[in-house]
Amino acid sequence: MRAHLVAILLMAGCTAGATAQDWPTRPVTMVATAAAGSSNDVLGRILATQLSQVLGQQILVENVGGAGGSMGAARVANAAPDGQQFLLGGVGTQALNHAIYKKPLYNARTDFTPVALLVEQSVVLVARRDLPVNDLRDFIAYAKANHAKMQYGSPGAGNMVHLACAMLNARIGVDVTHIPYRGGGPAMQDLIAGRLDYQCVVASVAIPQIEGGRVKAIAILQRDRSPILPNLASAGEQGLAEFDVRVWNGFFLPKATATSIVQRLFEASVATLETRSVQEQLRANGATVVAPERRSPGYLEGFVAAEIERWSVVVKSIGLSID
Repeated sequence: MRAHLVAILLMAGCTAGATAQDWPTRPVTMVATAAAGSSNDVLGRILATQLSQVLGQQILVENVGGAGGSMGAARVANAAPDGQQFLLGGVGTQALNHAIYKKPLYNARTDFTPVALLVEQSVVLVARRDLPVNDLRDFIAYAKANHAKMQYGSPGAGNMVHLACAMLNARIGVDVTHIPYRGGGPAMQDLIAGRLDYQCVVASVAIPQIEGGRVKAIAILQRDRSPILPNLASAGEQGLAEFDVRVWNGFFLPKATATSIVQRLFEASVATLETRSVQEQLRANGATVVAPERRSPGYLEGFVAAEIERWSVVVKSIGLSID
């Protein structure tokens, strides 16, 4: 009887392993945590098209926004670990929300299985056209002398655009009034109109305004130059050593997902990132593919932990907390 039971259990284990190994056998849902047409959505659809070809099953992009992406991330965190749903997460869902919300809907460290770090977007410091500065050194000197009467804007408290500038302000030792808007469009309009002094925005948003002469580019907020804006000096080049802020995205499965599924999605993700047409589309949308040594599940796990710690310090320093 015992031998028969062991045989049944072994057979069940082999069947489960075979099922995981054969994944996917039907369409899979990629949860994007923002509205259709957003940068998160555009990124997801670029990747999903090629992933579908690599995996041989359709990858369906589903937009689940709300609470800074928490609603979509929570959906995947609570999903069955069968590989049928995975998250296109990022710095907001996996680091900022963890630091900002008193009672987050999920634990970014323990409720997901990291799959692959995918892409990054540079963050650009841009100022109103008539701000009397030409580079980051000028900006720092001007801000130190005038910070009491300056204002910077963002699409809302707690997003990356807000916190990037908050980190910059803390680093250079200024206290500037933050003006939160309901969306990035109105914030950029007021910067163009001169009602704000500066913003820290992702490259895909900054480039059209810089090229159109509607805002003044001050610095890429990272150690080295970005291939997206190769003629704009970085913060590191302009004397702000080790200051590096980037928007990043990666894939995450629910916790306890079979290793074979994680590996299959990781390999498919790498193959997708190595596709020339995908790289060209990503670059056109302001994103760059991360280096091969930074893509693995193990790397992403450590990276998320470090990002949570880093942004928790920033969030705490400005007293930001959401119930």
